[in-house]
Amino acid sequence: MPSNTQLQTIEQLLHGLLQDEPTYFLVQLRIKPTNNIKIFLDGDNGITIEKCISFNRKLYKLIEEAGLFSDGDYSLEVSSPGVGEPLKLHRQYVKNIGRCIEIVFNDDTKKEGKLLTVTDDTITIEYTEGKGKKAITQQNVISFTNIKTTTVQIKF
Repeated sequence: MPSNTQLQTIEQLLHGLLQDEPTYFLVQLRIKPTNNIKIFLDGDNGITIEKCISFNRKLYKLIEEAGLFSDGDYSLEVSSPGVGEPLKLHRQYVKNIGRCIEIVFNDDTKKEGKLLTVTDDTITIEYTEGKGKKAITQQNVISFTNIKTTTVQIKF
């Protein structure tokens, strides 16, 4: 079973790597009981597969050097959060300004709209209600405290 010390050490090693490239950031880090280390990274302008591979190689070397898993029995995956994964960090909201999002509120109601602005405490979305000549475009300021999840909607 992975220890908190292993998790904290890996996070410290990763933050050391991310300091050199400040446009990238950690979204989530977890270790499964099988010593499968899963790291989700993102970037202010997105993140490429090549960049994930680069971080994976550097981090793998640091984990080996630190001797975190004495028998070498672990695996390391570095990727971006998948499409459809809820936004977790303020920085992800900022990165997605201009995109269509779906918000699930704490009371499980939903609202879809275009993400216009992000402040420390709120987001503003724009959405259209009604059809044709009766369509009205509205803006809604929403507090982060009222949001259960926010997911970017991919439109084709």
